[in-house]
Amino acid sequence: MIEFLLDIFKEYGSQDAIIWKDQVYSYHWLHERVQFWQKQIREKEIAPGTVVILEADFSPNAVALFLALVEARCILVPLTRSVEMKKKEFIEIAQGEVRFSIDDFDVTTIAVLDNHTDYPLYQKIRELNNPGLILFSSGSTGKSKAALHDLSSLLEKFKTRRFPQRSISFLLYDHIGGVNTMLHILSNGGVLITVQERSADSVLSAIEKYRAELLPTSPTFINLILLSEAYKRHDLSSLRTVTYGTEPMPESTLKRFHELFPEIKLQQTYGLSEVGILRSKSRRSDSLWVKIGGEGYETRVVDNILQIKAQSAMLGYLNAPSPFTEDGWFITGDEVEVDGEYMRILGRRSELINVGGEKVYPAEVESVIQSLPNIAEVSVYGEKNPITGSMVCALVKLVDSEDVQQARLRIKKACGETLPRFKVPVRITFTDDSQHSERFKKMRPR
Repeated sequence: MIEFLLDIFKEYGSQDAIIWKDQVYSYHWLHERVQFWQKQIREKEIAPGTVVILEADFSPNAVALFLALVEARCILVPLTRSVEMKKKEFIEIAQGEVRFSIDDFDVTTIAVLDNHTDYPLYQKIRELNNPGLILFSSGSTGKSKAALHDLSSLLEKFKTRRFPQRSISFLLYDHIGGVNTMLHILSNGGVLITVQERSADSVLSAIEKYRAELLPTSPTFINLILLSEAYKRHDLSSLRTVTYGTEPMPESTLKRFHELFPEIKLQQTYGLSEVGILRSKSRRSDSLWVKIGGEGYETRVVDNILQIKAQSAMLGYLNAPSPFTEDGWFITGDEVEVDGEYMRILGRRSELINVGGEKVYPAEVESVIQSLPNIAEVSVYGEKNPITGSMVCALVKLVDSEDVQQARLRIKKACGETLPRFKVPVRITFTDDSQHSERFKKMRPR
């Protein structure tokens, strides 16, 4: 199952594969460590099809064990500290049978769990004799959904060799983007640079110290880089590409980053836990128009909603009805505009604010407010209104203390000069709380 990866590991031998806590681990070490874990799995009599909870973040053992469990054809359930509050719930939903826990020192403990697996989808993947991967949604709209993938399908695209890169492992170990980064970098002989703290200074320090070329991240984190001015304290001359996804990018944030770093390529990505990461190409670094698809993916737009048919699509949810159409298309819920081969992601239809029949996309209003001085973060959302049906509201975190009445007036003034009247926030509330999750994705009030 991972023979093509092991061949690459042997090819790159003594070259750097993983950097973790200032230690460098070679491809030769990684190859031997995968074999070590394969032996451990056999000795522990962990059979193919076993549901394995893998509590970890990116570390040498976490990477090697992930690959060894894939080769053993287990069903992997990676979980990081970002879901600590829901970890027990997730283990119960997944019906985990064995748990590997990897601590901050890369030490691994193993426990057998008292669970019985009875999902029909588990039976299906066991009959295929393929490894599985369970990824949980963030649960921002309700109960988290557990998406089960056939990992053999996800692995296919990594068999096509591309250029090796030195990349920061910013997106999390239990996130489709994090898994994609790990497999992409290692399948091309690149270097996976891990970070223990995902603050602007820590990440940019790692870029400087280890000459990273690629930073896969989110619009929220790019905004935090700009806000903190951490870029003034670190040498980013090695950085060639910044990819961003997981949420709509405020145009003001994109343009400001591009103005500061015109030599860095900004590339929008698109992916979902249910279908994997599509190949993408931005029209320009400062453009929100993107072309997505690639081998193994088809896209279509129905009623302005993007739909995707993917060879790497999940088998289904463990705990929710199938979201696929009868002919196999996944309805993403993302509204888009189309211009030839390119499209612009406007936002989730579920977050659309309908003001008297007029559509308001939160990201458009957030872009205007985010461009103003002394704005740390902003989340735009809708509230019911007896006259217009809904009204636009904004939750704002300021950088420094300011008279809130004055701040409210200048925000409304700026929005009124830039946006149609129905898009101007009626209610503006101020908060000291962060408005993003531990995955650096915006959390809007509901």
